[in-house]
Amino acid sequence: MTESSVIDEIKERLGPKVIRIDQPLPDRAFIYVEPEDVLEVVRVLFEDMKGRFATATGLDSRDYIEVLYHFPFDKQDIVVTVKTRAAKPFPEIDSISLIIPAAQWIEREMHDLLGIEFRGHPDMRRLILADDWPEGVYPLRRDYSQRREPPGPGRVKPVSESDSGESAEEKEKGEVSES
Repeated sequence: MTESSVIDEIKERLGPKVIRIDQPLPDRAFIYVEPEDVLEVVRVLFEDMKGRFATATGLDSRDYIEVLYHFPFDKQDIVVTVKTRAAKPFPEIDSISLIIPAAQWIEREMHDLLGIEFRGHPDMRRLILADDWPEGVYPLRRDYSQRREPPGPGRVKPVSESDSGESAEEKEKGEVSES
């Protein structure tokens, strides 16, 4: 099977579920699907066609959140990315973690950082953000100002001196003050 046969098989198996396919390079393809078709498309790529799930990514595209699922087909030397959109301000999409349990962590990460709600996910506890991070504040959304200090008491403060009383410069030089 070649990279073009992977695309042909996707067209054959998924037909009308695929809005369009872009292939900017021979080894890269993007499949655009509606959010309600993500589970079926992922199931076909992963279970039927034996694509390897590498990761998923999320992107705030101003009016919606884009969710991308990346599937390398190693023997055919092509990476197929499934792209869909979730509406803002409360993006929701079905979790793929019942098909691919390894997707649980990346879905939790996208939930923390972009506010995507993954329906059917077995464990949506926070993964990245501190427990005291305020609800509804998503640091990878375009409306979050990265020039301000992170909210909440759990933020990390710069340390000018270590517990031993050494300054950062002394520590770097290996000098220790004797008191």
